[in-house]
Amino acid sequence: MKTNSRRHFIENTLKATAAVALTGPLILSSDKALAAYQKNEFPLQTGDVLKFTQVPLGFDYKALEPHIDGLTNEIHYTKHHTAYIKNVNDAIVAEKLTFAMEKEFFDHASQLSPKARNNGGGAWNHNFFWEGLAPDAKGPDGKIKDAIAATFGSVDQFKEQFTQAALGRFGSGWVWLINQNGKLVIASTANQDNPLFDNAAVKGAPLLALDVWEHAYYLKYQNRRNEYVAGWWNVVNWNAVNKRLS
Repeated sequence: MKTNSRRHFIENTLKATAAVALTGPLILSSDKALAAYQKNEFPLQTGDVLKFTQVPLGFDYKALEPHIDGLTNEIHYTKHHTAYIKNVNDAIVAEKLTFAMEKEFFDHASQLSPKARNNGGGAWNHNFFWEGLAPDAKGPDGKIKDAIAATFGSVDQFKEQFTQAALGRFGSGWVWLINQNGKLVIASTANQDNPLFDNAAVKGAPLLALDVWEHAYYLKYQNRRNEYVAGWWNVVNWNAVNKRLS
């Protein structure tokens, strides 16, 4: 995935399949929210046909221990994520897709083949997921903390609702905190869908993502998703979330 194109298509928020939305009071006008994303977006990828790339991992595989083990991170990044990158790029070539940007790709998600759609989602979602993790992470502060408190009542109440969405996601999928026209919303999507797909159920600009596919936690936690989610809160990169919001 081209990291420098992600912020651009965030402005055109789309929807996620089988989503659950928990909304709160307005924290930004839609115009201000859009302006904030535009101010921080990067130039579009132009010219060539879109090619997804894998972001560098910003930490050692073992850096998130004991919350997420090193072997899981290594397999997750080098096997699962790498496969999504390869498969979506193969599909783009084989199916002669001519999109120049990720935004165009996700704008047409409902018209894509399962291979292109699922692997494109997997490629983007995992890039976003890795950038939202950090060792020795602290809790939310600044603008995101204020927005969470205004929307959900407190950080603890937000974490409880987000956790319930993660535990309630049947099978494989993702849980998101998104900016929906100036409101914070919790959404859940199946498989490799995300809140940028044109055929999704909840529109929003992603701020935070949790992968609840079993490959993200099974080696350490087996079927104990609740323990994985509890550990994940300790490695959320709230600095990245703040940047995505403001």
